[in-house]
Amino acid sequence: MIKLTLGYSTLASRVESIVEPPVHDNWESVLIVQNPSGEAWESNRSKQLASRADTSFEILQSKGVAKSRNRAIWLARGEYLVFSDDDITFSESGLETALEFLDQHPAYSLLLAQAVDETGALRKRYPSGVAELNSFNSARAATYEMIIRVDAVRRLGVVFDEQFGAGAENYLGDEYIFIVDLMRAGGRCVFAPITIATHPTESSGSRWGSDRDRVARAKIFTRVFGVWAPFVRLPFGIRRLKELGGLGNLLKFVFAK
Repeated sequence: MIKLTLGYSTLASRVESIVEPPVHDNWESVLIVQNPSGEAWESNRSKQLASRADTSFEILQSKGVAKSRNRAIWLARGEYLVFSDDDITFSESGLETALEFLDQHPAYSLLLAQAVDETGALRKRYPSGVAELNSFNSARAATYEMIIRVDAVRRLGVVFDEQFGAGAENYLGDEYIFIVDLMRAGGRCVFAPITIATHPTESSGSRWGSDRDRVARAKIFTRVFGVWAPFVRLPFGIRRLKELGGLGNLLKFVFAK
């Protein structure tokens, strides 16, 4: 049986730049290409990747990273699935350690690991030890930090909300919403300080500067907490007051304006 599926999401225009997936005896890579305009995307690079026995391509005539993630869940032949973007470099030893952790803790449907930037520094402040996830400590999750137990997620019927994430109008928060939905469906999720990937410093999750960024973040909390969202946005916004740009924007954030 295949142990791990690496589910990559990319655009037709970016296939050429996909970081080489790791090669492992019982791992596979599924490269999901968003190509809503039907543009030509095959190249020497894509042919080289397609020539690998452990690698396959899936073309979507749609846009939105959440749609790609959902397709990966159903295409995966592995016991586990780690999500990836085209600019992720995985640590093979880190992934092996993460899979060992999941093998040893079968109660968990999802493991959230950690990543470093191109300098080798951790990309954010992570817990120092293993920590059970909940609705309040998982908001900063990145997709390439997430490994799911495929059968458990399928059985619980949880998918990414396609109204959120890169390529959608609400271009943030798909990872957090997925984790919360999984926990509410009965899945247990955990963080472990295992470094599995390298990702460039800049990402959509680090953007705060515009009104659009503020509104997109506010909508995430509305989706997760419903009518209680303002009470959650207030302490969160106070902690990120500098990024929000002052008290006026804090109030707008709290009331999703």
